[in-house]
Amino acid sequence: MFDLRSDTITQPTDSMRAAMAKAEVGDDVFSEDPTVNRLQELAAEKAGKEAALFVPSGTMGNLVAILSHTHSARCGEVICEESSHVRLNEAGGMAALGGLMCCPVKGLRGALDPEDVRAAIRVPDIHHPSTALICVENTHNFAGGAVVPLENMAAIRALANEHHLPVHLDGARVFNAAAALNKPVAEITKHADSVNFCLSKGLCAPVGSVLAGSRGFIERARHYRKLLGGGMRQAGVLAAAGIIALTEMTERLFEDNENAHALAVGLAGMKGIGIDPRFVQTNIVIFDVSKTGMSADEFAGKLKGFGVLASVTGPFSVRFVTQRHISFGDLPLILKAVREMLASA
Repeated sequence: MFDLRSDTITQPTDSMRAAMAKAEVGDDVFSEDPTVNRLQELAAEKAGKEAALFVPSGTMGNLVAILSHTHSARCGEVICEESSHVRLNEAGGMAALGGLMCCPVKGLRGALDPEDVRAAIRVPDIHHPSTALICVENTHNFAGGAVVPLENMAAIRALANEHHLPVHLDGARVFNAAAALNKPVAEITKHADSVNFCLSKGLCAPVGSVLAGSRGFIERARHYRKLLGGGMRQAGVLAAAGIIALTEMTERLFEDNENAHALAVGLAGMKGIGIDPRFVQTNIVIFDVSKTGMSADEFAGKLKGFGVLASVTGPFSVRFVTQRHISFGDLPLILKAVREMLASA
């Protein structure tokens, strides 16, 4: 069974398991876990930020960031791309726990047009919520793993500075973006005040994400992590795997990106499947199946019978995600399974 549902299904490497078994630990709520501290220092260095905070999940990391940036702006508004993860896939946390509204702006393959963002920024008015934060997502999940161009991020940063607004980067797969651009991840994260990235997707750690920013921001973030129940104790057992993720796993992500592009090329040649391989930049492949005569649910359900697991992202939209457990040699077998399923259907 080839599991292409997500890169969240990755298993920890042997070196991660060995590091976890012998990890030096302490109480992280007291900032006394040496392995967590090493992970946070390493993550801050990679992201080009002053400090970092280990959190249990990417959703918590984004919510902690949003609450930390808007701590004095309850009932404010957060500008984000209309199909962004913070808007669609984080259970409305910013509204439920931050009293914040989401202001969705339609992007182009995940990238926000600075002029559309400018138009969305509220001028002071007693009738309106105040704009409190701009969120950017890179890579952008529902835009098919698209890399937001650095010039676009720089323009959003300049606009935010003009209006004295912070920028948070949901960088769940930012290391995939760095691999696609062939640049250090800090070249991306420098355009945001804070960044949250996952250790548990393509980087293969079993648990966790890291939030990075200024020292003052991270001090506030520690408070909100505790409020959300994310204050872990001997978390060094988990952080040990995160250190391996950042030191051994980032350089291999170009393989996942290349495999995804190869899958897209193969799919593009199949009758009824709609995809343009030119737009597959990282490890996510989203394709349209409307002309196959099947819904996305039907397509994925039938494909499972041929040994391939896929996820559904819309009524006629199916997603493949490549990761460490899918090799280049697996690709012909996966494409063969899709062709056989289409022929049988």
